[in-house]
Amino acid sequence: QVQLVESGGGSVQAGGSLTLSCAASGYAYSRLSMGWFRQAPAKERERVATISTSGRYTMYADSVKGRFTISRDNAKSTLYLQMNSLKPEDTATYYCAAAICPLIGDCAISTMKSPPSFPAWGQGTQVTVSS
Repeated sequence: QVQLVESGGGSVQAGGSLTLSCAASGYAYSRLSMGWFRQAPAKERERVATISTSGRYTMYADSVKGRFTISRDNAKSTLYLQMNSLKPEDTATYYCAAAICPLIGDCAISTMKSPPSFPAWGQGTQVTVSS
């Protein structure tokens, strides 16, 4: 059973930066496609970024392209989200998510855009950006 624990959230002023981390356990991390999602109050959970098992392929929501970077360290079983040039509209609870990739190589992440694509979730970490 995959277990995910996020950390690194906090409060920051607009224009600032934060780095989120997600520690994974319970399964071979190198076989997990990973993603970051976020959910603001009264809004649906939305995909922020996804990354393939090797880290070779990444995808981003249009709203964060050029500002956020998703990465992973398979040796440390850890996922990261570097967030720069933060805006008040980035305020949300950020969730780490995982999906087992049954292939030897990377699984396609282009279709993994919605929460149901990821069976495993962390508890979330709050990010608040003030203007």
